[in-house]
Amino acid sequence: MNRIAAYAAATVVICFPTGLFAQQPDKLGPEPNTQAQLQEEFLSWKFGMFIHFNLGTFVGREWANGYEDPDLFNPGKLDCGQWADAATAAGMKYAVLTAKHTEGYALWPSKYTTHNMSAFKNYKGGKGDIVREFVNAFRKRGVKVGLYYCFPGDYSGSGATSTLPAGKPDLHGVPPEGQGDYVGFVNKQLAELLTGYGPIDLLWIDQHDNPYTGMKWQEIKAHIKKLQPNCILLANSNLDFKVADIHSYEYPWLKEHDPDRTKPKEDNKAAAELNDCILMTGNWFWHSDQKESYLQKAEDVVAMLHLCNARRTNYLLDVPPDNTGLIPAYSVMRLKEIGVMQESKVTPKLK
Repeated sequence: MNRIAAYAAATVVICFPTGLFAQQPDKLGPEPNTQAQLQEEFLSWKFGMFIHFNLGTFVGREWANGYEDPDLFNPGKLDCGQWADAATAAGMKYAVLTAKHTEGYALWPSKYTTHNMSAFKNYKGGKGDIVREFVNAFRKRGVKVGLYYCFPGDYSGSGATSTLPAGKPDLHGVPPEGQGDYVGFVNKQLAELLTGYGPIDLLWIDQHDNPYTGMKWQEIKAHIKKLQPNCILLANSNLDFKVADIHSYEYPWLKEHDPDRTKPKEDNKAAAELNDCILMTGNWFWHSDQKESYLQKAEDVVAMLHLCNARRTNYLLDVPPDNTGLIPAYSVMRLKEIGVMQESKVTPKLK
């Protein structure tokens, strides 16, 4: 997703199992772990899969604006088990799904908006729940589950990949029901995700420091921590533990604009994550013009993984499914090659 200017505001929250909080959100079992304990647990995951999949997949846009036709959403072969198998073959220990992206459509049946799975009539007659399918498939294979949630922002017009229809107001990544009360709407949807799907290991919050809710971030953070106390908070491109629990880097989008936030330094000691969109073309979502020849070599991916891990940093690699709902076969094959190379203990050098 083309977020060169805005990505300094992205956020990740990572949550660890705490019991049956869906029924008793105020009685979550054990006491919260310390920040240091959560950081070490996070670093043990090492390698993860970032899964950009939403209405943007079907319209060829990195930043869809919410006015796209939901009938275009028709992943006839969607199989989250295939995604999870591809992740495990690569040696990935966690995965993050874009549960709500800039188009504002929730990949679960949110009761606070009609911009949810009920609008996708061409997928299970509007009765689907891809968040449920995702968490079930990955948990079954022992992979930590993460959910990405996009906060309000400026995703249309100059510098964006979509323009608004004539006469239509900018939704700023939030469905019509959330207009006028961004903070309240965000908190309600986050509560659905954090109380309706069992223990969520990782919750990405994109654009946490935006002009619309940024001033209330600490309140929203407290809301999240109350729902799941053992959550690690990671703000994308943030290097301040007062803001978040984990440092974060984005590669390669910030390379020319803010190189210090692109890759951890060799002597880095702070627990961190680097998220990377270069497996394919440098886009976050699948696009119809992608080809096998665009894939990065397995040795280049493994070299970046080794570099990150040597610098106390997890590596989150974007692997987008196509418009059928499957990760393309050539990407699956490349992920297998990455897994084999890791098992061989080969340590290629990053070019």
